Amino acid sequence: MKKPLACCFAGVCVLGLWAVETRTWRQGDAADFEKASLKRIALRSDGRLMLAPAFVEVLDSGLPYLWALARDSNGIVYAGGGGPGAGAAVWVMRPGAKPELLTELEGLEVHALAVDRQNRLYAATSPDGKVYRVAPGKIEVFYEPKAKYIWALAFNSRGELFVATGDPGTVHRVSPDGNGSVFFDTEETHARSMAVDSQDNLIIGTEPGGLVLRVTPAGQGFVLYQAPKREITALAVAADGSLYAAGVGDKAPTPAPASVITPPPAAPPKPAEPAKPTLSGQLQTAPSAQAAPPSGPVTPAPPAGGSEIYRIAPDGQPRTVWRHAQETVYTIAFDREGRPLVGTGNRGMIYRLESPRLHTALVAAPPTQVTCLLAAADGSVYAATGNIGKVFRMGPSVEKDGVVESEVFDAGVFSLWGRLGWRGDTHGGQVRFETRSGNVDRPRKDWSPWEPLDADGRVRSPRARFLQWRLTLGASPEGRSPEVSVVEVAYLPRNIAPVVSQIEITPPNYRFPPQALTLTQTRSINLPPLGQGRRSAPPTPVASGSVTMQYEKGHIGARWAASDDNDDELLFKVEIRGENESEWKLLKDELKDRQLSWDSTAFPDGRYLLRVTASDAPDNPPDQALTATLVSEPFLIDNTPPQITGLSATAAGGRLEVRWQAQDAWSVITKAEYSLNGGPWVVAEPTTKLSDSRRHDYRLLVERASPGEQTVAVRVTDEYDNQAVEKVVVR
Repeated sequence: MKKPLACCFAGVCVLGLWAVETRTWRQGDAADFEKASLKRIALRSDGRLMLAPAFVEVLDSGLPYLWALARDSNGIVYAGGGGPGAGAAVWVMRPGAKPELLTELEGLEVHALAVDRQNRLYAATSPDGKVYRVAPGKIEVFYEPKAKYIWALAFNSRGELFVATGDPGTVHRVSPDGNGSVFFDTEETHARSMAVDSQDNLIIGTEPGGLVLRVTPAGQGFVLYQAPKREITALAVAADGSLYAAGVGDKAPTPAPASVITPPPAAPPKPAEPAKPTLSGQLQTAPSAQAAPPSGPVTPAPPAGGSEIYRIAPDGQPRTVWRHAQETVYTIAFDREGRPLVGTGNRGMIYRLESPRLHTALVAAPPTQVTCLLAAADGSVYAATGNIGKVFRMGPSVEKDGVVESEVFDAGVFSLWGRLGWRGDTHGGQVRFETRSGNVDRPRKDWSPWEPLDADGRVRSPRARFLQWRLTLGASPEGRSPEVSVVEVAYLPRNIAPVVSQIEITPPNYRFPPQALTLTQTRSINLPPLGQGRRSAPPTPVASGSVTMQYEKGHIGARWAASDDNDDELLFKVEIRGENESEWKLLKDELKDRQLSWDSTAFPDGRYLLRVTASDAPDNPPDQALTATLVSEPFLIDNTPPQITGLSATAAGGRLEVRWQAQDAWSVITKAEYSLNGGPWVVAEPTTKLSDSRRHDYRLLVERASPGEQTVAVRVTDEYDNQAVEKVVVR
């Protein structure tokens, strides 16, 4: 019976200084669960967790790579491979018996296998490819295509064997008696992959053009699709006649050779060879025959550009149904429901394509590459691997249990944990959660131990800053897997006092612009790009940003930076007092803005201090609200003009000698000017040449404008833009 479950979080009643708002740590996207540790768990691209198919090792060949699998009508499975230091070999897995080495062949490795209607095995070696026929008690060279590489073998319904080669990229047709010749020339460097459809058409994938060709039994070729990728590494024909093709690597030239996969054969020495493609579609330079082969398997560098899967419909319409920026696709097969399975490197992943928009990461094989997939009659699927060469059997049943360990969640502050809820379906199986917590950012021995949830689904782990959950799924008695799509944990952060970290007094005679009137309070959130997940964690505290101020004589202002680790809404109280006063006077209370300007002309000249108090009261009960206070450095209010004394002007020939003194009680005199007979103001220097003091003397000679009475006006300005003007008349 289905038992769909969903979380419902209740309020948490606690004592002490805890924030009012319950937060939620939510994980429900594939990107969230990809950060978790998954053991025997499959992950669908929409974020659904379920038990992975059973994945059992059935052969450890000891070879660096296994590249090919084949099965006869009796259920016998063959695996072919090889590699540096091992040579070409074929293993056999008979039902009910232990796997055994069937044969070793000349050459570096076996890259393709096929079985005819008489259950005879055919194995193709590379490089300097040959096709061997392996029958009980007899192994013989069946066909030599005179090509460097043999990438694929396939039989049509008439028992003809087709051999796809590389360097050159041709396909040979071989009759049952071993006579053959070139059947189709792709005009590409490599006929990299091959399949046969129900009408005996050959489907060929090429490199470097990334072509998917259909060749009729009469040898007429037609390009079904030119992929944007360089190499078509795998092909598979579905039951409905649609075709799946894997494209790998960018077509742009690679600046440097990739690491080798296939070194030269061990047998007789040959001159150094020109550059050749590796199995991942990139170029390598073959070492000289005298160079010692690597002692162990070499992981190929994934080609730049990742991989794509294309579905070509029976009517010829192509569509990209899957892509991955890093994975390299080596093989495509189908499960018993007809869904495509994709084997990749270099993480050893097997994916199942559910639809053009949905896929499931089924298994991560311990070796780094899944090189070949082969469906069996019982619904299981054999998977050959590289680095190291093994064979695994996947399915058809699911694992009995599987475990998910979430990423470590950082609540930002010391927190109280609430209920853990999930969405999904048990399908008659088991879903069990445990949690642990700590105050360091990664689990260590000083974290709390794993504990199950209590009867109400609440987290038992102690209050802390960091939390992690562990999910165990158990299959039902009928072998069905539970499914979990969303996990949510409620938590209540400890209320932490806000912080006012800086107060800046703004330049005098400027004010902040008035705030626009908002009749309705609005709230907004920012969502990340799709697939990147979201969480209810405190954002970065907001500080006062840049702002344009407006000139207004007599005004002064301040702005401040404030933050709250709980992301509580803050209110501010701003107070002022004289430097020698003891009582604070209120300027503004319950201020939401982080800035304030006011008319300073109501305050006598002098030095003052500003105190800003931040309160998180809007988001906390009155008895739990916390405050923080910061006092500014002393600042000056000066609204009184300087004094001009001793102004005199006397005639000295054709000029006037003008003298005066200027003095300010609080601030530096920054500028002095004079005007003759109402003319333009002219800057006057003090006798010291520098305007750097609260007192200056001025003496200057001014050319008379005309005979007769002269009027000289002088103007002095201090650094607070206060001005004084005086005049003197000379007759």
